[in-house]
Amino acid sequence: MSTSDHAPTHLPVVTALGDLDADTLQPLTDELQAAAATASGVILDVSGVTFGDSSFINLLLRTHQHTDLRVTGLGPPLDRLFRLVGVDAVLHIFPTITDAQSVGQ
Repeated sequence: MSTSDHAPTHLPVVTALGDLDADTLQPLTDELQAAAATASGVILDVSGVTFGDSSFINLLLRTHQHTDLRVTGLGPPLDRLFRLVGVDAVLHIFPTITDAQSVGQ
């Protein structure tokens, strides 16, 4: 996982990688909390996520409640999961980081 700033909105971008479940989620949780504490929102790039379970979905929903969470890079495995549990209707999902950055311009 890594965090960086991108123009034009200057929202921090957090990149999630690999399998995300209750045993591996803490570093992402910490990074999202740190990024949200310093900005009005966070862009989460999930293009490198190979698996996510209910604890991952729970983290996204909690983060969404506390900041402007923008999710990008949703691939087939997560897209299916998001649709099955209905979070695709709740979260702000964008095809690319650039698209997520351009909102609110």
